[in-house]
Amino acid sequence: MTKFYEPDLGSEPENPFARDQSGKLVRRSYWLDLSDQSLILVMTRGVGASLKASEKRVHLLDIARDHLVDECCQEILAPEKEEG
Repeated sequence: MTKFYEPDLGSEPENPFARDQSGKLVRRSYWLDLSDQSLILVMTRGVGASLKASEKRVHLLDIARDHLVDECCQEILAPEKEEG
């Protein structure tokens, strides 16, 4: 199973991805208060832009916004081999 993104709380104590000891989001209301469009922007151009697609995916599932996975996560596919 993919793990949640774990921010460096020493340098970013207010990071919205912070989780408590049991793995629950500390700033859950931050995420729930965002509109779908704002969440897409945060995950693609804001604080979530540097996360791996797998980390974004589990985060979106956790906040019940799995319908936004395709818009927030771009998978990098290997180029197809040419036959010849």
